[in-house]
Order: sequence, then structure tokens, then C-alpha cells
Amino acid sequence: MDLIFAEATPPGRSGVSVIRLSGHKARRVAEQLAGPLPIARNGYFRSIRDGEEVLDRALVIWFQEGHSFTGEEVTEFHLHGAPVVVRRVTQTLTRCGARQAEAGEFTRRAFQSGRMDLAEVEGLGDLLEAETETQRQLAIRAANGELGKKAEIWRGLLIRAGALVEASVDFADEEVPEEVPEDVYSILAELRTHLDNEIGGFPAAERLRKGFEIAVIGPPNAGKSSLINRIARRDVALVSNIAGTTRDIIEVRLDLNGLAVTFLDTAGLRSSTDEIEQMGVDRAKRRALAADMRLHLSETNEIDQELWRDGDLSVATKMDLELYKVSGNSVSSVTGEGIDELLSHIHDRLSLRVAGAGIVSHERQLSALVEARKALSDTEQIPPELLAEAIRQTAASLDRLVGRIGAEEYLDVIFTSFCIGK
Repeated sequence: MDLIFAEATPPGRSGVSVIRLSGHKARRVAEQLAGPLPIARNGYFRSIRDGEEVLDRALVIWFQEGHSFTGEEVTEFHLHGAPVVVRRVTQTLTRCGARQAEAGEFTRRAFQSGRMDLAEVEGLGDLLEAETETQRQLAIRAANGELGKKAEIWRGLLIRAGALVEASVDFADEEVPEEVPEDVYSILAELRTHLDNEIGGFPAAERLRKGFEIAVIGPPNAGKSSLINRIARRDVALVSNIAGTTRDIIEVRLDLNGLAVTFLDTAGLRSSTDEIEQMGVDRAKRRALAADMRLHLSETNEIDQELWRDGDLSVATKMDLELYKVSGNSVSSVTGEGIDELLSHIHDRLSLRVAGAGIVSHERQLSALVEARKALSDTEQIPPELLAEAIRQTAASLDRLVGRIGAEEYLDVIFTSFCIGK
């Protein structure tokens, strides 16, 4: 494979910038710039040279093949974080035969060398994108191989069941213990339970990974934009006494006690002769129905029956005004009264929705599990030959789960979402 390099730290001025070099001859090329590097995984403080010219003084570390992130020979240059230093070092590496890595190419090589399975790669991608503590926790479990470990346990059950079935086929004319078929059915029943649990936990895990959407809806001048601004603690939405000010949907994404939540400020719900405003109202209704929850704002705790769904909340606004003080969820975007209580209430409701989250959080992973479960659906009272085939199909689905087979169609999509240098 080509010798590749990339800046592993964010570009721009910083205290330290790390350039990673991976591939055959990574050590030899590094020694052209930094001098001898005799011992792997030792840091050497060296002058980095382009010929006779000193470019920087830096820490240099090399890793043996099979003992690095990519599985290849790797060298890291820990430079001073001046853009001009990084530029000169990368120019020198290019003249030495290396090329700039593509997005996700280091991780792709780690997958291809067997250092990571595909579920771990997806977990690493999620970790790089994580915004909240719960997203980090879910991603780190995946990146540490938890799903792959489960798949190995399930594969072990299949191997035992398959061996027992094959024995009943190969030695059908010989004496075979009668309990063998019962053992097989018991093992497969256990595996079905494991798969059902993971499949059942997918919706909650996916929502944890992607985050929730909450649509703030209500009539014009109900205080939707003011509430959004108060929650965001900045002016993200235009506030006016003129009805119909908000026409497009404004999104505010925040960390709600560990949950990723996007609040949607929508157009005031009313019939209008203004074509543009009516388009905004129609768009608001469609987006509100697609959201995970709706906050129905009004001055008197009224709700929109057309858009109300189980789990929604009605919220009375302008509680700072005596005229509008009502019972139930009440807030004031002027004083902030009731805002913390409302957010806490929202968090509690959303937390209940993700209480049963598993580790499977991607559609690709779910598809593999559903295929595996489908193969085991009708394994009662069928001939041993067909049972053996069902077990083989289940094993193939589990191999797809971790990317042992059938991964090619997903690779470009997965790795191009990574940043350069990872």
C-alpha cells in the first residue's frame, strides 16, 4: 500500500501538531528527516531536517507493523503547531514518496489489517461525532468492541449447535444420543433471546446516537421564538410582536443533561392569505409530526388537536404576566421562571424512551441481526439438513454484522464521514 500521511490534530495554530505517517518504509522515511530511531514506541527528541535545513525540533515515535493503530509501520511527528512548520514537513514527506491520506484512510487500513471490526469502526466514527455524555458512553462501548464480543459469543453457540446437528446427519445410521436434538433447540432458543433483546433495544440506541427532535409549536405570538432564545441563551430566533415573523424552521441543538436534543422553532399555526407564511405553516406541521416530541405553546395551555400525540407537553407562556398565570407547565421567557423545570420534565420523559437501549445503533447492524433472527425463525421440527443450513445462514449474518463478509458496499459511506488524519 502507499505510504500515507496526515495531520492528526486540528489544522491551525496550536501548541503541538501531530503528523502521522503509515505504510511500508514509514520508519525509513522518518529517519531521513529525523535520524536513527532504533527502538519502537520510544520517544526521540530530534531535529527535523529537509536536507541540511532544520525545520523544527520535535518528538518522534515509531511503531512496528502489527503494533500500531493501522496495523502497518507507523511514525508520528509531534511538531510545534505553527502552520508553516506543518506545511514544510508535509512538503518534505511528499518529496520522500508519501502522499496525503484521504478521509478515514487510517481507520480503513486498521479495518483491512484486522485491527478493528466494522462495528468498532462505526463506534469510532460515532465517538468522533459525540456531543453529549450519553453519546460518548454508547460510542465508546461500540469502539471498544462490545458488539463484536457479543457476536463471538453468539457464534460460539452456533458452532456448538451446528456440530451437534452435523453429528446427527453424519452418523444417522449409528448410535446417537437422543438428547442431541433437544440440546440444539435449547441453544438456538437461547440465541433467539439474545438477538431479540438487541433488536428490541435498537430504536432507543439509535435515538441516543442521533439525538431527539422537539418541535415548539403554537399560534402566532405564543412565545415560541422567545422560549427558544431563552433555552439557547442567545438570540437565534427573531422576536417581534408582528404575527407571522417566523416562517422557516430554526434549529437549536443542545446537551440536555447528557441527551442530544434539537429544538425546532416553527411558524405560528394559523390560516393565512400570505402565500409565503402559509408555506411556513405547512412546513411546520410536517416537521412537527416527524419530531420525537412536540411542545404545544399558548397563553392558556391550549393544544393543537391535529398535531397532539402521546408524550407531548402543553406549555403556558407569559407566566410573568398575572393575566396568563395558569396551572400545569408554565414558563416565562422574560424572567426564566419555569424554564429549568420544563427542561427537567422533558429530560425525564426522553430518558424513559431510551431506558432499554442496546449496543446496536446503526441500520446496517440492525439489518444483519434481523437476517440472523429470520434464519432461526422456523427451526422447530425441520430435517437436520435444513436445520444445518439455517445455522450456516445465521452465522453468515453475524459475519456481516462485524464486517467479515459483505462489507464492501458500506466502506466508502462509512469512511468518507471520517476526518482527514483518522
